[in-house]
Amino acid sequence: MSSAESNQGAPNPGTGASYAAAGVDIEAGDRAVELMKEWVKKTKRPEVLGGLGGFAGLFDASALKRYERPLLASATDGVGTKVDLARKMGVYDTIGHDLVGMVVDDLVVCGAEPLFMTDYICVGKVHPERVAAIVKGIAEGCVLAGCALVGGETAEHPGLLGPDDFDVAGAGTGVVEHDQLLGADRIREGDAVIAMASSGLHSNGYSLVRHVVFDRAKMTLDQQVEEFGRTLGEELLEPTKIYSLDCLALTRTTEVHGFSHITGGGLANNLARVIPDHLHATVDRSTWTPGAVFDLVGRAGNVERLELEKTLNMGVGMMAIVPEASVDVALRTLADRGVDAWVAGEILERGDHRDGAELTGDYSK
Repeated sequence: MSSAESNQGAPNPGTGASYAAAGVDIEAGDRAVELMKEWVKKTKRPEVLGGLGGFAGLFDASALKRYERPLLASATDGVGTKVDLARKMGVYDTIGHDLVGMVVDDLVVCGAEPLFMTDYICVGKVHPERVAAIVKGIAEGCVLAGCALVGGETAEHPGLLGPDDFDVAGAGTGVVEHDQLLGADRIREGDAVIAMASSGLHSNGYSLVRHVVFDRAKMTLDQQVEEFGRTLGEELLEPTKIYSLDCLALTRTTEVHGFSHITGGGLANNLARVIPDHLHATVDRSTWTPGAVFDLVGRAGNVERLELEKTLNMGVGMMAIVPEASVDVALRTLADRGVDAWVAGEILERGDHRDGAELTGDYSK
């Protein structure tokens, strides 16, 4: 048997294994970091020390000395299956807004000012421009939220993810003065519930939406939809509205008892999370008209209204609970900031109601 035959199927002793051969491109990762630096720099707050590329992001905690009793708040989230639409459309600079919104608007519910975020981007293969575009969107979202992007991680997972597959997640930290902490203990009977309009679906319920529009209705992302005035894909990728600075402005201008971030689980379930056991929130559907995308999902999938409301935000992304005396100032403050808001409900004694919140009436046409 020849030497060539005897070595058939055996490793070639002249060829060593490498990280690159295993599918991880370190040089591409380094280029992605260089491309994202300018965007991260735009998010820098005065308390941030150092730059991108260190092992940890640094935030000067001495800034918290102005607080009597500072409470740190933390939150983490992702974007869910909306990333699949971004991948299919080749649009990567909007889902960062979704990520930031999902995190910072959870923080602000307790009255916390978002201070900084970190991100985690997992890819099957590093495409530097694509990763930089994702980070660009995250950085833009952080600017809108008033927080810094102090670090993150881009992980390449060949073999686990396809070359074009990716996912994003993030974590944020905020601070609130102990005696300004918002929550169920502040909410009183007679308080008003103010709704703030969403920019669309935001980043929740996309598993249902994708099933309805693609599997059942057989629609395509490039399909023009008259009710939207744009394509289906453009509507579905509309970024999440970020409310943190608007909510903080409310707390500075008038008395606020609580907020509720309307995400997965729908409006009633999320509102109920901040209502004390002895009280009940009612929200009148007739005070607003959900956007066309919610109607499309309902019709195309023959989805019952209750199921839609358990899954989607139905046009409301954030709610503020304020004393009746604060309503006018609150609405004026939000209007001045360009936020579409209205009184949608009130807080009542629990009585015979079993749940903390319910929707009543029919949506306005």
